[in-house]
Amino acid sequence: MAQVTLKNIKKSFGPTEVIKGVDLDIQQGEFVVFVGPSGCGKSTMLRMISGLEDVSAGQIGIDGRDVTHVSPSKRDLAMVFQSYALFPHLTVAENIGFGLKLHKTPKAEINRRVEEVAKTLQLEALLDRTPRQLSGGQRQRVAIGRSIIRNPKVFLFDEPLSNLDAALRGKMRLEIARLHKELKDVTMIYVTHDQVEAMTLADRIVVFNQGRIEQVGTPMELYHTPANPFVAGFIGAPAMNFLPAEMLSEQQVRLGETVLDLPQSSALSGAVTLGIRPEHIEVSDGGEIMATLDLMEKLGSETLLHLTTPFSDSPLTARVDGAVELTEGQTLRLKFNPNAVHIFAASEVRPAMTA
Repeated sequence: MAQVTLKNIKKSFGPTEVIKGVDLDIQQGEFVVFVGPSGCGKSTMLRMISGLEDVSAGQIGIDGRDVTHVSPSKRDLAMVFQSYALFPHLTVAENIGFGLKLHKTPKAEINRRVEEVAKTLQLEALLDRTPRQLSGGQRQRVAIGRSIIRNPKVFLFDEPLSNLDAALRGKMRLEIARLHKELKDVTMIYVTHDQVEAMTLADRIVVFNQGRIEQVGTPMELYHTPANPFVAGFIGAPAMNFLPAEMLSEQQVRLGETVLDLPQSSALSGAVTLGIRPEHIEVSDGGEIMATLDLMEKLGSETLLHLTTPFSDSPLTARVDGAVELTEGQTLRLKFNPNAVHIFAASEVRPAMTA
């Protein structure tokens, strides 16, 4: 398969610049996920890689070849869209093999490769059905199969699971992860707004915001060491809490009337933003942070607590054990895990932290 290289990519629609200078190297065999909120530029970036959108400036390379101005059909890519776009009058087998038929591939070869793809995607029993006889997940697998059969250098996925219900999305995530392992050295670029998809599928995640890359890293790198509050708030569900605080020394931060000792040092001083994930907050009789419980969301194995504190207008969310027995309106004592506290500057750039 192939390496994909993006060099200072820019895209404008009239006077509006939507991609503002993107540099990225995607290695052969990587599963890279573009993630970010609606309008951040991730789908536009994918369409430029595919050739469906022109590049205003910069260079796109695939397998060492400059394809910036090469037509989509000559880039040796396959793209799977949110819409299945299957031919309703053709069977599953005919849909999967349609591209080979257009290229006048011998019928015996088409049948052989359709059977291989069907086996990979567990579609063997469905080959004689038409799309209207399939579930949403089955239709998406057929759309993926139509791309796989071409043996392209790079697979591009543009929010392929958005039309599925929650249960099917979870199942299809596993299908796509299994597919990547089976196809081994296949390079895949996947666009989604769902950070759960990004965390569970990606070798590396690229976080987009307003046409720029905020951070690139493995899922755990982005979770544990976000570059700034945008990445910290986007990766993780529920989102990270952000609270106003003040650095008293390199390893002491004041939160309201409470002073927290930190195991790591920070070069920041004065007013800062403290970040803490809901799963790193504990309800404890020995906790020093006071909060009022406004609402509980009981989710079975866990409960989400929505709280208010006297030192912040922002609500605070804590994730605790599902068996906890609390009363809304109750005043609670909270304990923050000091090893999981993030300190951000007012400029929203996370400083280097040293042990």
